[in-house]
Amino acid sequence: MEIPDFEAMNFTVEPVASAYPLCEEWREGSEGAVFHLANIFLFLGFMGGSGFYGLLYLFIFLTLGFFCFTLWSLSDPCTTDSFLWSFALFAICLVQVLYLSYRLRSVSFDKDFQELYNCMFKRLGVSLAHFGKIVACCDGEVHTLEKDQCFAAEGKTSIDKLSVLLSGRIRVTINGEFLHYIHPFQFLDSPEWDSLQPSEEGVFEVTLQADDPCRYVTWRRKKLYLLFAKHRYIAKIFALVVRRDIAEKLYSLSDLACNRYGYPYDLRLPRDPHLLGTEVERADDDLQVSVQGRRAP
Repeated sequence: MEIPDFEAMNFTVEPVASAYPLCEEWREGSEGAVFHLANIFLFLGFMGGSGFYGLLYLFIFLTLGFFCFTLWSLSDPCTTDSFLWSFALFAICLVQVLYLSYRLRSVSFDKDFQELYNCMFKRLGVSLAHFGKIVACCDGEVHTLEKDQCFAAEGKTSIDKLSVLLSGRIRVTINGEFLHYIHPFQFLDSPEWDSLQPSEEGVFEVTLQADDPCRYVTWRRKKLYLLFAKHRYIAKIFALVVRRDIAEKLYSLSDLACNRYGYPYDLRLPRDPHLLGTEVERADDDLQVSVQGRRAP
């Protein structure tokens, strides 16, 4: 058997080029301004908040960021896959921006309702979509009162609605005596509304009369409770604004109410201001009698 000549054979293996070459050293130069601008836009986009305007902010900056990534990927002919992904994400974000812009334009209100939103609901974080449901519940109607016209009569007008004054001034009286004024963007009947359960009925214990020509918006009680049943978030918002309005009225009453000695009352949700005044004055008389009795000896 002939012994093979291993020295004559060439067993040298030539290296094969890898389909995915490794990065042997870092590039000396940067990727360019467009690449860094894209990352800056993405960073700003992800810093957006929640809510309707937060979504619009987010997708605007994502659209700009992926658009810059698309331009950057075009500069390298070997990055077809990155170009396709960047362009697809850019198109999706652009569609989202157009959709949100359409919704923002479609949710527009008259001047009166826009002022109502800015003064009462915007600072509470209520979105335009939820406020649109609130406006739809009152059919988008604004009612008027002439000067000296009554909105509610004491002991006669039933409590079947909730109203907010938009302009003018309302005088509140009980048995012909002045209590306080109601100013724009305050509820006309918040104490009456909060005093009744949904299944209860009642009448006004005060008279509300227009001092000036007034304009107001009103929600019918049944329709508003149906809205609350569908949207618990709106129910919580109304509970908050109604009770805050009641607190403001009580503080205004506390500032105005004084007994016959000139001392202010500290009102704590009175059922009847006259009964409360009688009790407080009676307590003052008892106090005066006791003090005089101690000084008599």
